[in-house]
Amino acid sequence: MSDNRKEVERAELHRTIWAIADEMRGSVDGWDFKSYILGMLFYRYISENITAYINKGEWETGNKSFSYADLDDATAEGARDEMVGVKGFFILPSQLFENVCKVCDADPNLNMTLEAIFASIESSAKGTASEDDFKGLFADLDVNSNKLGATVIKRNEKLVKLLRGVQSMKLGDYQNNTIDAFGDAYEYLMGMYASNAGKSGGEYYTPQEVSELLTKLATVGKKQINKVYDPACGSGSLLLKAAKILGKDNVRQGFFGQEINLTTYNLCRINMFLHDIDYDKFDIACEDTLLSPQHWDDEPFEVIVSNPPYSIKWKGDDDITLINDPRFAPAGVLAPKSKADLAFIMHSLAWLATNGTAAIVCFPGVMYRGGAEKKIRQYLIDNNYVDCIIQLPDNLFFGTSIATCIMVLKKAKKDNCTLFIDATKECVKVTNSNKLTEENIQNILDVFTDREDKEHISKLVSNDVIAEGDYNLSVSTYVEQEDTREKVDIVKLNAELKEIVEKENKLRAEIDKIIAELQ
Repeated sequence: MSDNRKEVERAELHRTIWAIADEMRGSVDGWDFKSYILGMLFYRYISENITAYINKGEWETGNKSFSYADLDDATAEGARDEMVGVKGFFILPSQLFENVCKVCDADPNLNMTLEAIFASIESSAKGTASEDDFKGLFADLDVNSNKLGATVIKRNEKLVKLLRGVQSMKLGDYQNNTIDAFGDAYEYLMGMYASNAGKSGGEYYTPQEVSELLTKLATVGKKQINKVYDPACGSGSLLLKAAKILGKDNVRQGFFGQEINLTTYNLCRINMFLHDIDYDKFDIACEDTLLSPQHWDDEPFEVIVSNPPYSIKWKGDDDITLINDPRFAPAGVLAPKSKADLAFIMHSLAWLATNGTAAIVCFPGVMYRGGAEKKIRQYLIDNNYVDCIIQLPDNLFFGTSIATCIMVLKKAKKDNCTLFIDATKECVKVTNSNKLTEENIQNILDVFTDREDKEHISKLVSNDVIAEGDYNLSVSTYVEQEDTREKVDIVKLNAELKEIVEKENKLRAEIDKIIAELQ
């Protein structure tokens, strides 16, 4: 299908989503309400997913008129165990999104109907391998919340609008859809709400183009990887970029992450399903990464991408056991209690495979501050783990205008140097913020892979030189900014000034002469 048709499809989908959000506005704050739209989108997705799977199986045996949605529940029950094994969940025909939509206007107990269906879907996975992936998935789609309306009637009116809105989204056959429509709908919603919610929303969301740059940096030269990991995965968009860039089958063992916020953790798991990632190909945990890391026993990760929270507080040296933690012990010092940034860096390094690459967004302060942070930088440089530091343009992220950096870590480098890249000019201005275009991303990647000095853009610096410079890792220390001020020719300027003074003197004499004649 042509790119043009794709864009038309995408624009139409985005218009529908905006219309639903607009319809619901006022009853529920935007950032909260995304949980309702995304939850309902997820419900439609898994309904269509299981229906398509069962129908295909029947059609292939010659039963061309078979339709799972038309089957009675008692007959369908026979497929439960097989479906839970394959899909990780089970939905009865009467519980399917399309069948609920058919009767939702006439159901005075719609809220209870939906609540029972969501509970039934979750419990279908209980006691099975997929239990952790489905538990609590619908928790944020609270059909009895006062946010939807003060009375059951008002709540049900909103739920009907929500069902109808999600039903009207043109998502096509979810597997053959040209634009990965369910996943695209998710990304659009998250971006829309993050930009409107400022800090509260933005902290959960890395703009798409930044995700793309991080993932491309971490996958340079790789056609496939064992798995991808994000220690502060938010809603999982960054993890899923690896599926988009490499193809999901080339991420052999899947997608791993950890997220501390329960709502965002639920969104992340929903996001995995909406991008057609099966339950046995992702492992997302809801814990504090720095204090209670999961995935200890997993094989190290070939690709780590992350935009961890900036300068958050953590226990640090208030907890004496942390200095003996194998993730932090090698540096001999813990990140400051008021700034956990480098603790995330040390954690990521510990989880990184020998042949892997980590690309992590950092605040500039961690590159030059003294004290414990300098000692951690010293550890990273002395052991040759820092591959590259990239200074990004300001105003790329929701909720902050500060210019951020990317730190690229590797355990097996071919040289004993660190590359510094000034990418502050690689952006285009869109309203009040800056955006990275495909061309900007490619330009940064080219400089990254060339790994050589380019005036005003990049500098390959020996780690000995960095050590002599007190382990300062700020790009501006090594890459000289181009002086764009107009160059002044002093000799020429002096000659012009002399000429002006002579003309002035001549005019003065003329004026004096005229005045003398007038007198």
